[in-house]
Amino acid sequence: MHLNRVLAPDWHIAQWFNTDQSLHLSNLRGKVVILHAFQMLCPGCVIHGLPQTQKIYNTFDPNDVTIIGLHTVFEHHDVMTPQALDAFIHEYRYTFPIGVDQPGERLGIPMTMGIYGMRGTPSLIMIDHKGYIHKHSFGRDDDMKVGADIAMLISEAKADPVTLKGEYLNDNRCDQEKCKV
Repeated sequence: MHLNRVLAPDWHIAQWFNTDQSLHLSNLRGKVVILHAFQMLCPGCVIHGLPQTQKIYNTFDPNDVTIIGLHTVFEHHDVMTPQALDAFIHEYRYTFPIGVDQPGERLGIPMTMGIYGMRGTPSLIMIDHKGYIHKHSFGRDDDMKVGADIAMLISEAKADPVTLKGEYLNDNRCDQEKCKV
């Protein structure tokens, strides 16, 4: 049991890449969600964060884990456009879904970056199958530790699955027909 658990807010995306549909956190309940915030001109993102995110995407079963890249531009707005991002994604061959964070007022902090309280890029946010933030980190995360954390969250999800209605299957108060008070 985690104390002070925070339900992850939905993101605000202006445009999507590598997916035919908009992805909403509320539609991903029951799965572990990895949100990786980056800027394409951030050295730590290019050298470590994005390759790590692609490895996660290539390694874990998409039935268990959803990977979302979040291009969250808070500087150099004139060069980090969606068109430049499209070329960047193509050149680096990133295949996971990437959303462009909705710009903030007067090109300030982008909306999703602001509501999640991110301090910069790269930022890694792990959301458990119930929709709660499990980990929120800024900077470089060790690959082995990230993989172990994801495996633990998958294990927890399989041990305590959530139905599409959000009811917990292992809750003794509920069966397939009703829930007792």
